[in-house]
Amino acid sequence: MSTQAKQRTSPKAVVVSAAVLLANLVVHGAIFLFFRDASLNPLVTAVLAVIWGVLGVYLIYMSLNWAAERYPEKVRRKILPYIFIGPAAILLGWLVVLPALRTLYLSFFNASSDKFVGLANYAAIFSDRLMGIALRNNLLWVFIGTLACVSLGLLIAILADRSSFEKLAKSIIFMPMAISFVAAGVIWKFVYYYQPGDEQIGLLNAIVSFFGGEPQAWTSMVQPWNNLFLILILIWMQTGFAMVIFSAAIKGVPDDILEAARVDGAGEIKIFFRIIIPYIGTTLLTVTTTIIVFTLKIFDVVMVMTGGQYDTEVVATQFYRQFFMYRNFGYGSTLAIVLLIAVLPVVIVNLRQFRKQGGF
Repeated sequence: MSTQAKQRTSPKAVVVSAAVLLANLVVHGAIFLFFRDASLNPLVTAVLAVIWGVLGVYLIYMSLNWAAERYPEKVRRKILPYIFIGPAAILLGWLVVLPALRTLYLSFFNASSDKFVGLANYAAIFSDRLMGIALRNNLLWVFIGTLACVSLGLLIAILADRSSFEKLAKSIIFMPMAISFVAAGVIWKFVYYYQPGDEQIGLLNAIVSFFGGEPQAWTSMVQPWNNLFLILILIWMQTGFAMVIFSAAIKGVPDDILEAARVDGAGEIKIFFRIIIPYIGTTLLTVTTTIIVFTLKIFDVVMVMTGGQYDTEVVATQFYRQFFMYRNFGYGSTLAIVLLIAVLPVVIVNLRQFRKQGGF
C-alpha cells in the first residue's frame, strides 16, 4: 500500500468517531439525568457520583483515544491534543464562560431583570457611597496586602535559605496555607474577640490588658484601621505561599555568579538587589500578580469577620449582598462584571509570564 493511501482518512474511521462521541453523550447524559431526578440517600448519591466521575473520565478519554487510533498517524497527531483538552474546555465553558456571559447580560437590566436599563447600573456604581468604600477597601487589600506578602515572603526565603533551621522555619510559615480562608477567619475572630469588662478571652485583648492597655473592638470600633487587622489575616496565610516560590527561585541562582560578586567585593545587600532580584524577576512578577488576584476577589475573610459591616465592605461582599440578599440581580451582576474586569488584566499578565517561562 502506498504512503498516500496510508495517510488517507477512511470513512469508517469518521463513522466510528461519530458513534463513540454520540455514545459518550447519550450514556453520560443519561447518568446525569438519573442523578438529577433520583431521590437516593445523599451518602449513596455522593459515593455513586464519585465513582461515576472517576470511571466516567477514564472511559471518555479511553474511548476517544481508541477512536483516534483509527486515523492515520498524521491526522492522529492533530486530533489527540483536542481529545485531551476538549472535555476540560467544554466543562470550563459550561461552568465559567456561559455564567460570565449571562452575568454580563443581566447587568444591563433592572433589579428584577425584566426591564432593560443599559449602562445605568454601571453609572450607579460611581455614585454609590457604599461602593466607594468597597473600592477603597479593595485598593487597601491590593496594595498593603500584596506588598506585605511579597516583601515578607522574599525576606523569609532569603533568611531561611541561610539558616540551619530552614525546614522547620519554612514549615511553620507555610502551615497557614493548609487552612481555608473561612477557617482562618474563625481563628482570627477569637484572636480579635472583645467583650466589655476586665476579663478578656480574645488573645490580642488579653495581651493588651496584661501590659496595662485598654481592650478594643479591633474589627468594629477601630475604624478605618479595622481593615488593616483583616488584611493581616491575608498576610498570615499568603506569606508562606510567596516564601516557598521565592525560595525555589533563589536556589536556582547559580552559585558561581554569587561567588564572583563576593570576590569582586560586592556586599550582600548589593548582591541581593543587583543579582538575586533581577535573576528571579519573572518569579517575583508571577507571585505578585497571583496575590493581587487573591486580594481583588477577597470575600471569605471579610464575610466571616465582619460581614462587610463597620466600613469593611469589599466589592465581592457587596456583590453577595446585592445579588443574594437584596435580590437586586441587575446591580449585583454589574458588581460581578466590574470585579471580573479588574481581575482580567492581572490574569493576562500572569499568563504571559507563564508563556515566557515555557509553561505553555
